[in-house]
Amino acid sequence: MSTEAQIVAVDVGGTHARFAIASIADDGTITLGEPTTLHTSDHASFQTAWEDFRERQGGVLPDNLAMAVAAQIQPDLIRFTNNPWIIRPPLISEKLGVVQQVVINDFAAVAHAAARAPADQFLHLAGPEEPLPETGTISVLGPGTGLGVAYFNRLSAGHYHVQATEGGHGDFAPLDQIEDDILARLRQRHTRVSNERVVSGPAIVDIYQALAAMEGRAMVEQSDVEIWTAGVSGEDSLAAAAVDRFCLALGSVAGDIALVQGASGVVIAGGLGYRIRETLLASGFETRFCAKGRFASLMASLPVKLITHPQPGLLGAAAAFAQSHLDKAHA
Repeated sequence: MSTEAQIVAVDVGGTHARFAIASIADDGTITLGEPTTLHTSDHASFQTAWEDFRERQGGVLPDNLAMAVAAQIQPDLIRFTNNPWIIRPPLISEKLGVVQQVVINDFAAVAHAAARAPADQFLHLAGPEEPLPETGTISVLGPGTGLGVAYFNRLSAGHYHVQATEGGHGDFAPLDQIEDDILARLRQRHTRVSNERVVSGPAIVDIYQALAAMEGRAMVEQSDVEIWTAGVSGEDSLAAAAVDRFCLALGSVAGDIALVQGASGVVIAGGLGYRIRETLLASGFETRFCAKGRFASLMASLPVKLITHPQPGLLGAAAAFAQSHLDKAHA
């Protein structure tokens, strides 16, 4: 008889906590209910956000939890990179009333989603216009509040292994004078400038201000949302130049990560990447991705995709739960 496992899937980032009820069928098919998005700044802790979601669901939730978090996974205490919450894994069952749980890095969850998503949920960005390879390593990265990086190894018979990383915290490597100026500006505030200081949503402010300083323009305080909006629409030429510069830097970083991880394909993920997909396609992203000297031909042979699933973190958290608790039982 066919049964479905019901779980609460959660994706906690720096700005938002997304919740959904997920159903996992015997054949591994995952169905997500309508997501609920809460602002992390509106809640004192994850537990109060959980209680808010539970109340919205009529006061009752499934007793299985799959949680993706924008943090390094530690057994006793998880601190988030870009929000003040903390989570103590040993207390989750007691505090939330769950029986089975999986807690993984948020970009490990995105990698799970990329490993399971069908071909029609990817948009082609660069390289040969073909599906992701059926075997080998696929790099997964995406700019948001920070820069998430993971990868998965595709094995035989549809099996795969996901590995979370902290690749977003590698050193930023400028390639021209403009990026030298951006780096110099960031170094005034940070002893060490990582990739996510340039390739993330909030980083557009520093890129914009660096370009304004180059042109001798008066500094006008604008939020990252305002700059992204004006840049993508083209209504502000300097903001548009900042967005173009961001796309170049993303291409460079994506290429570096693919080289480091020995990738045979690359997936760009995250809401920001999806929102600027048309800009990415028209930018120098692909040129920068391939600009790796003696390895330029290798880089040009790698398919680069953008995942278009609307909630890859939630899908991936549910997939990780299935892999951990259900796949072996159904094998």
